[in-house]
Amino acid sequence: MKLATLNNGRPDGHLVIVSSDLTRCVSAGRIAPTLQAALDDWSVHAPALTALAAQLDAGAIAGQPFDPAAALAPLPRAYQWIDGSGYLSHLERVRSLKGSKDAELQSGRPLLYQGGSDSLSAPTAPIRITDPDLALDFEAEVAVIIGAVPMGATKAQASAAIRLVTVCNDVSLRRLVVDDLQNGFGFFHAKPSTSFAPIVVTPEGLGTSWRDNRLHLPVRVEVNGTLFGQPNAGTDMHFDFADLIVEAARTRSLASGTILGGGTVSNRHDESLPIKKDGIGFACIAEARTVEKLKYGRARTPFLKPSDTVRIGAMADGKSVFGDIFQKVVLA
Repeated sequence: MKLATLNNGRPDGHLVIVSSDLTRCVSAGRIAPTLQAALDDWSVHAPALTALAAQLDAGAIAGQPFDPAAALAPLPRAYQWIDGSGYLSHLERVRSLKGSKDAELQSGRPLLYQGGSDSLSAPTAPIRITDPDLALDFEAEVAVIIGAVPMGATKAQASAAIRLVTVCNDVSLRRLVVDDLQNGFGFFHAKPSTSFAPIVVTPEGLGTSWRDNRLHLPVRVEVNGTLFGQPNAGTDMHFDFADLIVEAARTRSLASGTILGGGTVSNRHDESLPIKKDGIGFACIAEARTVEKLKYGRARTPFLKPSDTVRIGAMADGKSVFGDIFQKVVLA
């Protein structure tokens, strides 16, 4: 089952069911007006939503054309947005930028940070910056939306709580990272609004692409229309999503509608940019620059500037499973 939130002029938008081929949608309003409402009583609403999705795919309901440009983030404002560190290769490459020095902690227990979730960006919303020299970076990630999780949850409980899967762009202002980590309480100014793909999919709807609490699909990234990377999200994910949920619930319960990111998708390789058509590449600029410093003695890939564009999508059989994030950088 595939769901999206369309802009209806209200803060939480309007929940719709999207056809399997992403071309049509139908209102879910008679079942649940918003995605948060559906998540709050998932055991009741999910069967009804699934039945309506089957009718849409079978042609029993005509629906209306689905326009990703009319979509908001699936949860435009969420109770909680937590980002984790599922990929150790990403941490190893950007450790100095992240300010993390404890290698033992990185491999033994995942790192987490709590991001701002009051205003999550639509898939086509521009990335607004106030200064072109803040070292603007994208971070392509897989994210899950969960049901309620008790404090001290087991891994089985955490896995069972995963309701929906999507991809996101955890935007970073690299020049502000060190200041946030050394002089504050953690990421704040360095992490503006995170953007999300237009569509969320149930784990069952992903078939064999979802297994072991991981998404086994390449996440394709293009910068200004040029392939930047396509690492596989299921490869080299040291901590799976159940691991991340367990860690997040170690000292607190998690509310229904909590979003949890798996960290920047990263595969171990020795490539540098530009990559070939079948190359792996990178899901953020910082990793590419770190590899360049090691290979060439200096970083050659610039951070994003105003008018640059970024496209992010998880691919299966040449199609974007969750629809694309496509954003342009603008100077606010």
